[in-house]
Amino acid sequence: MGIFSKFKKNEPSGPIEWLIVGLGNPGVKYQRTRHNCGWLTIDNLAAKIGVEVTRAKFKSMTAAAEISGKKCLLMKPTTMMNASGEAVVEAMNFYKLPISRIIVISDDVSLDVGKIRIRKRGSDGGQKGLRSIITLTGSEDFVRIRIGVGAKPHPDYDMAAWVLSEFSDKEKPAMFEAFGRAAEAVGLIVDGKTDEAMNIFNRQVQE
Repeated sequence: MGIFSKFKKNEPSGPIEWLIVGLGNPGVKYQRTRHNCGWLTIDNLAAKIGVEVTRAKFKSMTAAAEISGKKCLLMKPTTMMNASGEAVVEAMNFYKLPISRIIVISDDVSLDVGKIRIRKRGSDGGQKGLRSIITLTGSEDFVRIRIGVGAKPHPDYDMAAWVLSEFSDKEKPAMFEAFGRAAEAVGLIVDGKTDEAMNIFNRQVQE
């Protein structure tokens, strides 16, 4: 049975057990940019499950769905990247969830295009959405799935301009494949198989 056989299309009953947070910026001009890898992964995940992430709640667009037998809240914070922690803290407090039940998906300029790295904890690595979450929750102990968007073309290139740029036609196939693999990783992590997900997807960084 594949991992997506564990996804249910009908909204489940019972309390939310996990928050699946995809980082990005709201607005059409940011929709397909490197910085919106988290949002794009949530869209991929929602499409596989058969839900629409359209309910405004916790300063986010959200949808409830069952993943690997657990009730999860898919979240696309609409606070702008640098204030993502506001959305996460609101949802955590409302559902009384520990930081260990949060999965955050973000872009990573230190990874090659389309590569994925999963960590159980760690610093923000310069990613301002992660920094906001760490600052406002007071903890680094949440799982993060980082998706490579490639380094800026040369040292003098403005970093903000780079992460807010769109993927080239050449890069798009690798990126859309990465969004699918990141969604698959979410299913494993929620199923209590974080180490397995790390073994599968982190190894691909080296290949």
